[in-house]
Amino acid sequence: MCTVAGDRSARRSNSGNVFILTAAEGTEVHRRNGRERTHGHPPGMATQTTASCTGSTLLQPISEIINLPLDQVNFVACQLFALLMAVWFRIYLHPSKTSPFIRHVVATLLGFYLALFCFGWYSLHFLVQSGLSYGVMVFAGLEHMHKYCFIVTLGYLILCQITRVYVFDYGMYSADFTGPMMVITQKITSMVFEIHDGLTKRESQLTPSQKYLAISRMPSLLEYLSYNCNFMGILAGPTCSYNDYMAFIEGTCYQPRHQENANGKENGKHKQSEPSPKNGVISKLCTCAISLFIYLSLCKLLPVEHSIDDDFVNSTPFHLQIVYLYLAMLALRPKYYFVWTLADAINNAAGFGFNGYNLDGSPRWDLISNLRILDIEFATSFKMFLDNWNIQTALWLKRVCYERCPINPTAATFLLSAMWHGVYPGYYLTFLTGIAMTMAARAVRHNIRPYFMVSHSYKCIYDVITWAWTQVAISYTVVPFVLLAVGPSLKFYRSWYFCLHLLCLLVVLALPVKPRRRQAQEQQESLQKDSVQDKQTGHNSTDNNCNQKDKDT
Repeated sequence: MCTVAGDRSARRSNSGNVFILTAAEGTEVHRRNGRERTHGHPPGMATQTTASCTGSTLLQPISEIINLPLDQVNFVACQLFALLMAVWFRIYLHPSKTSPFIRHVVATLLGFYLALFCFGWYSLHFLVQSGLSYGVMVFAGLEHMHKYCFIVTLGYLILCQITRVYVFDYGMYSADFTGPMMVITQKITSMVFEIHDGLTKRESQLTPSQKYLAISRMPSLLEYLSYNCNFMGILAGPTCSYNDYMAFIEGTCYQPRHQENANGKENGKHKQSEPSPKNGVISKLCTCAISLFIYLSLCKLLPVEHSIDDDFVNSTPFHLQIVYLYLAMLALRPKYYFVWTLADAINNAAGFGFNGYNLDGSPRWDLISNLRILDIEFATSFKMFLDNWNIQTALWLKRVCYERCPINPTAATFLLSAMWHGVYPGYYLTFLTGIAMTMAARAVRHNIRPYFMVSHSYKCIYDVITWAWTQVAISYTVVPFVLLAVGPSLKFYRSWYFCLHLLCLLVVLALPVKPRRRQAQEQQESLQKDSVQDKQTGHNSTDNNCNQKDKDT
């Protein structure tokens, strides 16, 4: 389950104070509240973070005036500063006015400054992680470089997460330095696999998307640091491919090319011009404002924790518990919409994110967008929800793990997603549940959906039923992701009698589905067989025509 990548988000504490948390891609929900529940700290304790903030204290007076933790004020200020610098970067450091070298240097230095401002000396972890990985890239052989680099990068991230959670004091700060490291981990691991594809494999061994993403030369240290630590994505992501980033730096991102979208299809780019991102940025900033308003209006009214309250469970009918859980998760999602959309707007303001043109000729600025809100809220399948939620993380998991894992890629992908998110037990409960949900949804779609495709009215009925099921299944699955600890998570599932777990098990056993790799292999063999038959038919037709001509003669 790729929940999930920018996730230090806006939330409201139990004491009623509003917190805007770090927006790092793919991190956990209600992390600090979960830490307080797990370790017994009072909920209001986390507000006393001004003195323990590891970043700059320049904005401490503002923090005291608005009663927000200093590290969160620093983060919001840095994102707004990054938005302004992105506009300046696009106008005054345009590729037509300056060299790629200058653009790399400025983007990297600004990124380091924002990291230092927000996290202080903890930002050194970004350099250590990047430096270790680059050393592996340089000194390891090309044949195994991607494996070693993957282990080192992900291992260092997990080590930092373990020390942050289980060694140091949880409540020390709310802006989590491992959030940016999660985005850097995605970028580094994506890059090394793309280098391996470009330098060790023939084109015939690569898929169309792998051909496009393949890197044909080793990046320089400056290019590497600029890609990982540029000011547009150092705090909140999202991740992007190295080739797309280099095209942006060099000013070639408006040339015709092909790029794979989240659904695995290719998007053609036919025009070559330089459209303005102004309308796209304004639209996304409006979406940010609306999302933040909705979240702040509803989050205190519909806390997810209320779903495990003993009085609520004992006094509320089960169907109303289902409705409440859906509404609570619905109220939780706008904070992700705010965080990811703001990060996307910052990149667009710098001129990064152009993705061709719509049919009406208007430019698209969704190359590195992390979500599609309407497709999420009206998703009619588990897969459709995940394909439109945290899109860049989903693409990373697909390209690094799912497409390359020879044994049970679905389970391996969920496991990697859980390890990448962190070390809280709730994450693993969520992703284990997600595996069962995915398999059950695949079985239903494969066996039952064809019966509803006979008419438009039947299809509408099927869509309504699957929409309701998808929303309930998603809400049920991600509860441990919100609660974090094992005890509260199991308490919730017990209150539901593990009903969806049991239902998924029954569906998988009753409606078996062939593995996707076997289905693809059979489809390919069928196509090859049809092709051979067509050729034979063509030869027979030619022979018959020749015989007929001989007879006529």
